[in-house]
Amino acid sequence: MPKMKTIFSSIAATIAFAAASEVCAQEYPGKPIMVIVPWPASGIVDIAARAIGQKVQAELGQPMIIDNKPGAGGMIGADIVARAAPDGYTLLLTSSGLNMNAALGQKISKDVATAFAPIRAVAWAPSILVAYPGLKLASVKDLVAMAKSKPGKMSYASAGIGSPAHFAAEMFRSEVGIDVVHVPYKGAPPAMIDQIAGRIDFHFANATVALPQIKAGAVTALAITADKRSALAPDVPTMAEAGYPEFKAGQWLGYFAPADTPRRIVDKLTAAIGNALKDPGVQAALGRQAMEIDSESTPASFSELMKADLRRWQGVVKAAGIKLD
Repeated sequence: MPKMKTIFSSIAATIAFAAASEVCAQEYPGKPIMVIVPWPASGIVDIAARAIGQKVQAELGQPMIIDNKPGAGGMIGADIVARAAPDGYTLLLTSSGLNMNAALGQKISKDVATAFAPIRAVAWAPSILVAYPGLKLASVKDLVAMAKSKPGKMSYASAGIGSPAHFAAEMFRSEVGIDVVHVPYKGAPPAMIDQIAGRIDFHFANATVALPQIKAGAVTALAITADKRSALAPDVPTMAEAGYPEFKAGQWLGYFAPADTPRRIVDKLTAAIGNALKDPGVQAALGRQAMEIDSESTPASFSELMKADLRRWQGVVKAAGIKLD
C-alpha cells in the first residue's frame, strides 16, 4: 500500500507540475525578460536588440533588459542562456558567430546544436571590406595583388577569433590564395580604431562601424558582402561586381531561448518580435545599419537554417583550415 501511495503521489506531482507549467506559459510574461547580447555595446547585434526590444516590451507589458556579455566570439553569453531556466525569461540575440564558433570546436556547457530553442531570425547583415587609405587601393583586386606581392606581410583585423569578420577574411584568404596575418580584437569598434590608424591593412567590418568611417574618408571601402549595393553606400560595389561572385559572407541575427522552453512561450515571443519588425521605427533603425529584415522567419524555418548554416561553416573551417589559435 505505501508503494501505491508513492506511485500516486508521483503521478499527482507530475500532473501538478504540468498544470503549473501551462498556467505559467499562459500568464507569460509576468516579470522582466533578460536578453543576453554576447557582443559589445554599440555593435550591430546590440543595436538590433535595443530597437526591437523597445517594441516587444510595449506589446508584452514587461521590460526587455539588454545585457551585454561579450567574449569568446559570443560563446560566453550563449552559454549563460544555454544554462538558464527554460521559462522564457532569459533569451539570446546573436549572429552567425554562434555556428561559426561551434564549427571551430569552441565549446559551451551544452551542444550548440541542441542547447537552444530557436525563436526566429530577425535580419541579415552584410560586411564591408575596408582598407587603410594609405595603401591607396582602388579595388578588391588591387588588395589581392598587393597581398600576393608581399606574402605574410599584410594584416587583417577581426572582432575576435570565430567572429563573422574572422570567418569572412579567412574565406577570402582561402579563395584568392593570399598569405596574411590575422589580428583579433575584442569587438568591432576597437578593430576599426586600429584600422583607421593604419595598424592593420584591411578587414571585413560590419556596416554599423564601417559606414560612418567610410563617409568620413577614414577608411577605403572596396566591396560589400551583399547581393546588391546598399543605398547607404551606393558607390561601393558588391563582391560579385568586384570580381568574386562566389564569395558569400552575410550573417543572420536571431533570437533563441534555452532548450525545452514551452512552445506556447516560444510562439508568443515569435509573434511579438515579428510585430516589432513591422514597426517603421525598427525598420529604420535596422536599415541604417544596412540590415535586411527577415519578415518570414518562424521557429521551424530558423531551426532548419541553423542546421544548414552549421554544416556550411563546418565545411568552411575544413576547407580554409581555420583554427581557434
